[in-house]
Amino acid sequence: MSKKKKLTTASGRPFYEIEDSLTAGPRGPILLQDYYLHEKLAHFNRERIPERIVHAKGSGAFGTFKVTNDITKYTKAKLFSKVGNECRVFVRFSTVGGEKGSADTERDPRGFAVKFYTEDGNWDLVGNNTPVFFIKDPKKFPDFIHTQKRHPKTNLKSQTMRWDFWSLNPESLHQVMILFSDRGTPDGYRHMNGYGSHTFSMLNSKNERIWVKFHFKTLQGNKSLNEKQADELKGKDPDYAQNDLVTAISKGDYPKWSLKIQVMTDQQAKKFKWNPFDITKVWPQGEYPLIEVGTMELNEIPANYHADVEQSAFAPAHVVDGIGLSPDKLLQGRILAYPDAHRYRLGVNYEQIPVNRPVCPVHNHQRDGMMRTDGNSGDNPNYYPNSFDDIEADKKYKEPPVKLDSDIADSYDRNKNDDDHFTQPGLLFRKVMNDQQRKNTVSNIVGAMKGIESKKRNEIIQRQLSHFYKADKELALSVAKGLNFNFKV
Repeated sequence: MSKKKKLTTASGRPFYEIEDSLTAGPRGPILLQDYYLHEKLAHFNRERIPERIVHAKGSGAFGTFKVTNDITKYTKAKLFSKVGNECRVFVRFSTVGGEKGSADTERDPRGFAVKFYTEDGNWDLVGNNTPVFFIKDPKKFPDFIHTQKRHPKTNLKSQTMRWDFWSLNPESLHQVMILFSDRGTPDGYRHMNGYGSHTFSMLNSKNERIWVKFHFKTLQGNKSLNEKQADELKGKDPDYAQNDLVTAISKGDYPKWSLKIQVMTDQQAKKFKWNPFDITKVWPQGEYPLIEVGTMELNEIPANYHADVEQSAFAPAHVVDGIGLSPDKLLQGRILAYPDAHRYRLGVNYEQIPVNRPVCPVHNHQRDGMMRTDGNSGDNPNYYPNSFDDIEADKKYKEPPVKLDSDIADSYDRNKNDDDHFTQPGLLFRKVMNDQQRKNTVSNIVGAMKGIESKKRNEIIQRQLSHFYKADKELALSVAKGLNFNFKV
């Protein structure tokens, strides 16, 4: 028979009085010296770390990624050095706009963040279940997110705020079309695709750079919920996606995705009709076909949700040798914003938390800060260069320079197609969607726009219908009819 563990305080002192407070007599009052009562209540008051500003509600799982195709001509990343290579991964799925207690089936993009624990450091591919986004410049991000949150006066979600912003930012149209299609309410997390969304880069062993987009294609089949199904689940099972993921993995029905890439050379980028670094645009797969890379399988639910899912921290800045960034403006903003958010929520040493810790050795001269848990590098120097440690900057990891289009600093430099926010959404509506999907999209848009309540209601609707009209005439007229609105073409 195994020996039972002793109950202790946080400092390790064994004690007995776990249920009863120390009092002056059986009726009280409680004595100030009951240290464990203070410890228990003080810890309880601090159990909740700050909620994520976006992606607050999420689900996560560990798994493996296996390379199935040779892409060494594109990248020197050690993970992809040979077919058959494997590494552990942690994936966090999430809704974007809602709070931690919101429903899993809200009409909302879904976060799709993957942490690859590679031998050369952690690589975080932090994207969504959509290949595009609402805005292209990071200065707009706080404003956009405010419109998806609660109204400062009523503390209610506001269709007026959302559609006012979208109607004033036509670059949002492509993502708006996806959001109000059937894809806006995926059937859980297992049945949706994931995308890096941004343009990234790859460097091969010759230091030749190509531009790349990442796609995770679900092998469970891409499924979505219609508006009625999604609304019913909000009340019946608000944790539907979490429940579905946990249940499937617990039964051994491990979900899988195929990782694929699109690649574009510098010369192709210069000739591309649109800015290839514009996150509101896609690269047509007919011109830039998908290339198989590998398979990801999720097969382990974390033993403790808070430890791994809630404390997981992903950042687009976390790339590895052979995989790099791009001039994508929104990506450049996220490189700063994401690690800054983690330092606020989890502390400056957030990468020492087990779920975020690299599997490879870490050597640098960063020291101190709250919650330093690795011995703080002992008596090693905290400056560089120095005469005492053997840490060196290895030249082989130096990236070649990126040639910039201009050496003139300008807050906005556009080309002739930067304001074409309508061609791709129009093609999505006419060519990608079938008849039923088009009807559903119109119905979803009408239902949402009916919630616009403002003295400027007509102005907002007219403005948004004008954007729809530039994308597709039938789309605009169908929405106007559904709203019983006298649209002025």
